[in-house]
Amino acid sequence: MSEQSRIRNFSIIAHIDHGKSTLADRILSLTGAVADRDMSEQMLDDMDIERERGITVKSRSVSVPYKAQDGETYIFSLIDTPGHVDFTYEVSRSLAACEGALLVVDAAQGVQAQTVANVYTAIENDLAIIPVINKTDLPTADVEMVKKEIEEIIGIDASEAICVSAKTGVGVEDLLEAIVARIPAPKGDPKAPLKALLFDSWFDAYQGVICQVRVMEGHLDERSKVKFMQNLSEYDVHQLGKFNPLPFRVKSLSAGEVGYISASVKNISDAKVGDTITRVGHPTDEPLPGFEEIKPFVFSGLFPSESEDYQSLREALEKLQLNDAALTFEPESSTALGFGFRCGYLGLLHMEIVQERLEREFDLDLVTTAPTVIYRLRMKTGEEVGVDNPANFPDAGEIDKVLEPMIMGSVHTTQEFLGAVLSLCEQKRGRQVDMQFQIGDRVKVDYLLPLNEIVVDFYDKLKSITKGYASFDYEMADYEAGDLVKLDLKINGDPVDALSAIVHRDSSQRYGTKLVEKMKELIDRHMFEIAIQASIGSRVIARSTVKALRKNVTAKCYGGDISRKRKLLEKQKAGKKRMKQVGSVSIPQDAFLAVLKLEK
Repeated sequence: MSEQSRIRNFSIIAHIDHGKSTLADRILSLTGAVADRDMSEQMLDDMDIERERGITVKSRSVSVPYKAQDGETYIFSLIDTPGHVDFTYEVSRSLAACEGALLVVDAAQGVQAQTVANVYTAIENDLAIIPVINKTDLPTADVEMVKKEIEEIIGIDASEAICVSAKTGVGVEDLLEAIVARIPAPKGDPKAPLKALLFDSWFDAYQGVICQVRVMEGHLDERSKVKFMQNLSEYDVHQLGKFNPLPFRVKSLSAGEVGYISASVKNISDAKVGDTITRVGHPTDEPLPGFEEIKPFVFSGLFPSESEDYQSLREALEKLQLNDAALTFEPESSTALGFGFRCGYLGLLHMEIVQERLEREFDLDLVTTAPTVIYRLRMKTGEEVGVDNPANFPDAGEIDKVLEPMIMGSVHTTQEFLGAVLSLCEQKRGRQVDMQFQIGDRVKVDYLLPLNEIVVDFYDKLKSITKGYASFDYEMADYEAGDLVKLDLKINGDPVDALSAIVHRDSSQRYGTKLVEKMKELIDRHMFEIAIQASIGSRVIARSTVKALRKNVTAKCYGGDISRKRKLLEKQKAGKKRMKQVGSVSIPQDAFLAVLKLEK
């Protein structure tokens, strides 16, 4: 049996919390890759956030030996993938590096949205799919119903699905044998020119950027010179290796193998996920298909709550960007919040993770502005510009048309909550595209929604109205024209740029009223009256007033003519007028966070 025929490259596809990381741990344990004394939960999730939330943010791969019942020793390369929709592109590249996938479905929860999205990516990549029904030890497990769901919703045969409990280890041995029998060995000519897929990269302080690769054709040796085909940069390979799960060096990587390359790449933006690596002097004719530039979809401003932390925030963002090429940032200044950065993210989860890591790992206290998306503006001059910051929105008189990004969203829920889900989607300006009633009382609803409407609170609301019994997945659709306007918040006539928002004209009145009422609650009373106004252009659509604190200046007048009291009150009134002209209003940080919780 040749070396290549004993390799099995596979990935695990699952919805969040369906047991993917636990199953990976069990495979590492049963193959002897990790001794029981060294075993910890979620071995492949090494970030605190990954462990706490039960999600995978960064792809990992391990190569472990497995002695099968036929007496042969096989090499299993398990390529772990992120489970969330924000990392769809990384998932697609990880799956392109495999020949098979384990489709893990929770025996109690059944098929959910992200499972469906990722399994279709696997089907497009022509992978052998093994359905795995996990958590069969739970009292609420319903294996037969889940098999029917897999067949009806996804459309693959589940008659030979393998029932396991990753927690107790029941059935995992059968799964390992199924991997040997049902996942094909990699193809690829070891003598052809080198063609390797780069499916993940991260920065190491000592070695520079480490690239995880799957060699599709040819072979790669230490000390050889390689070329990255997207940016045409060339590097000398210093080290080759694999993970099991700790790194170990190897002399060469051949067709079908998965490993890592260290070649003193200084900048992670040079090692783009999906790039093709070939050999200098004996290159391949064309790169592997499927490469895309990763573009941010959601933007928000990040400001340090203390202005002296600005430099610390810059350094923290630079360090995070070393390991996350999808994160973009540029300096931004705000009259209300001072100096900060405008950051771009892949999606909402990516935004949460970046902000949480900045606060935890770098001990920063941050103020975040409401997330926005990129709008395309067709100007009356004929040019088209992209705007991601409401503060940069031009005057309405200069704009011919505003185009907003749309998403195709899929919600999986039960019939009990269907009415609430439809109501929420309609409230968010959605258009229903499809509705499918599935096995039992499950329903799948497809809606075309504006991305702007879901970036703030859609997911939280969906979870609360369905008591957690809904999963949501989306993919980017096209841009559509919308009647969108810029809403400014003015305090004593001065616009607060950080509280500007781009809203639909129909909901602007409601949003403006809520915003000024919320600001009235949060802004402390001063010695002078504070006018809070929400306006579209020069037209004020909502107003509220914070009453002035009043000192009792007539307390010392205990007799005499009324004109004495009136004189003191007039003097106080003139003083308050002067104070209003020169005094500044301090806006608490809660006010900026409150905007995130306002219903649009």
